[in-house]
Amino acid sequence: MLTATLRMAFDDNESVLRSLSPEMGREVPRSRVDGRVDGNELMLEFEAEDISALRAALNSYIGWIKITEDINSLVGKRNERH
Repeated sequence: MLTATLRMAFDDNESVLRSLSPEMGREVPRSRVDGRVDGNELMLEFEAEDISALRAALNSYIGWIKITEDINSLVGKRNERH
């Protein structure tokens, strides 16, 4: 089994974790992801059967995190105008 851990910090770690939780709950062949907030960091722990599955899981979650941050940024800018 291969493993990787991503440690990141956001303005609202809980919000980012909630946005990823539907994906974490899905059955995905050859990989598993757990997430939690640890102090002021969001931690994602990946396990995969092979390097291809690990790479795919990492790429997917990094992309979803980017989308979450983009949406949070847009919503924040919108709220600043009102």
